[in-house]
Order: sequence, then C-alpha cells, then structure tokens
Amino acid sequence: MRASLLQIAVEPDEPVDSRRARVAELVRAQRGADLVVLPELWPVGAFAYESFADEAESVDGPTFAALAPAARDAGVFLHAGSIVERAAAGSSGAGDLYNTSLLISPEGTLVRTYRKIHRFGFDRGEATLMSAGREITTAGAAGAVLGLATCYDLRFPELFRGLVDAGADVLVVPAGWPARRRSHWTLLARARAVENQSYMLACATAGTHAGVEQSGHSMVVDPWGEVLAEGGTGEEVLTVDLDVTAVAATRERFPALKDRRLGLPTPPRPPAPAA
Repeated sequence: MRASLLQIAVEPDEPVDSRRARVAELVRAQRGADLVVLPELWPVGAFAYESFADEAESVDGPTFAALAPAARDAGVFLHAGSIVERAAAGSSGAGDLYNTSLLISPEGTLVRTYRKIHRFGFDRGEATLMSAGREITTAGAAGAVLGLATCYDLRFPELFRGLVDAGADVLVVPAGWPARRRSHWTLLARARAVENQSYMLACATAGTHAGVEQSGHSMVVDPWGEVLAEGGTGEEVLTVDLDVTAVAATRERFPALKDRRLGLPTPPRPPAPAA
C-alpha cells in the first residue's frame, strides 16, 4: 500500500471554500497512491469553536462534494479527515453536531463515516458543542483493514484494542493537535502502533488557527514502533510504501496480543489514607 498523508495548514485568512478547492487539487496530485489521509477538521480548524455551528454540514455536503471527484480523479481511497457534521433531519440526534470522518472510495462514493468518540475540552469547547460517537469503526480499503480514530481518541488505548479485535491492521488518526503537547502526539502515536502491532498513519494539521499553534509532525509508524516518516511543522506531504503483510508477520513472530488477559475482576478501591 502506498499511503500519502497531507499535512494541511489551516490559516484563518483562507476562506473555507478556497481551502476545500486547494485541498482537492492536492488530493488529485496524489495519483499513484492507494490511500490518502487528511487531518482533523481541516475545513474549519479544530479549535475554531465559534465557527462550528456555522460551518456544520451533512456527510454529503460541500466537503464531500469537493473531495469525492478528487478521489475519483486520483484513483485513491481518501480518508478526508473530519468535518463538523450536523446530523440529518429524521435521524437519531437530528441537528446534533459531530466530529465526523469520511472515507471515500476511488469511485468517489462514501464508504464509511466515523463519529469521534472521545471529545476534547474538559467540559468546554468540543466536549460541550459536539455529541459523542458510539461505534468502533473499521473499513476495508487498499488491501488493508483500517481502524478509524480521531485526535484525542489517541489517549484511550482501549479504543484501539477494540479496533484490533475488529480486524484492523492499519490505524488511521487525523488530528488537530496543539504544538504545546507535540511530545505527547509523537509518543502516543508510536505507543498505539507498538502495543497493537499495527501500522499507524497519524495525520496532523499545520499552521495556527483560533490562536492555537498546531503540532504538525504527522507520522507513519510501523508495527514495531519504528518511525518510517515524520513531517515538520509546515504544510507538506508524506508518502510511504507499507507492506501490510508485515502486520501478520509481526504478530506471529512476537505474539504478545495472544497473551492478553481479559475480564479480570476489579478489586475494591482501598480506603483513603488517614490525614
């Protein structure tokens, strides 16, 4: 599998429609890749909370309309990062906002969506403005099983265990991660790859939006935790050839996943020490 990660700069002075058109052309330029990955909430910016409601769209809205023809022209599976989704009328939670990833086929059809499960903000921002997804999501694409997660999800290893149990061998994590916690981003991306013996495609934004400098440093990590490619802080494209069969070979050669012990009882919490 040839994977291209597009580390998009999200700058506040670039109109959303202009950014969509520019990114669509970047996707078209990836002909020859099998899978292209974009970052989290790149149309609006992951920290531009005040714009979420105004820029919310359906899964087949303007972002899909701009990128589906680009995926078809390039002949690639496109993980289109994520959008602010407004749930359709008549659906469960109609009108609610979600941080939703789109996976588009080389034919330009919508293959899968994933609503971010863990919302960031500690009772502020995304955590209060958006509803939480409820489904662990995988998808077959480009000869692999992709496990889908988004940004803050990276801090919750149990989600990735669920993805591996559902057959994932390539973990795809778009993000809008702040530069001040860049060391956590690179550490967690490698940790999730190592503990799950999977490839990790971690695609972040560049630039500064809503006053928050972005981490950049998109990464491709192999099942042993070796970094195959890492970006800098500006807009750039990382392209790496992955041998997906290496996942099964790694798990067979070092079968740590087989030694998991599940369902152990939780001991009672000890009493607090005396003051």
